Amino acid sequence: MADARRAILKDQTDVSGARALIVEARFYDDIQDALLEGALAELKGAGVSHDIVTVPGALEIPAAIAIALDAAESHGKPYDAVIALGCVVRGDTIHFEIVAMESARGLMELAVARKIPLGNGIITVNTDEQAWARARASELDKGGDAARAALAMLRIKRRLARA
Repeated sequence: MADARRAILKDQTDVSGARALIVEARFYDDIQDALLEGALAELKGAGVSHDIVTVPGALEIPAAIAIALDAAESHGKPYDAVIALGCVVRGDTIHFEIVAMESARGLMELAVARKIPLGNGIITVNTDEQAWARARASELDKGGDAARAALAMLRIKRRLARA
């Protein structure tokens, strides 16, 4: 397995005051708590407020994001970035592949079509041990990574909008 690497991003465009939407799948509550902890720490550090929407599983995340983006827009309070958090553990059937691939596809389609900075923190693993290693902020911190990705894309969007 390759070592985890985090790119050093030099863009320090201010994102404080932005609003982020976190959509989390609560299929594995304890693992989800760890993913959420990492994401919230990153948002707090950047001065970004957030709302949380909870859905049953990873397949529901893209639809919930689309619904929430539309609702926020219609109320004049659009979101600046989105973070998707969830966990899919491989089982004995092909359901794992369907959930992993379709949730990722749905997120990518949303990000491109809506031009919304989006961090994908849906971890896809073979075992509970792998899930914990990826979820804990003291280890791979994939919840924090998803928030960092969304914030990095938001910085790019804001910087290019001013150019």
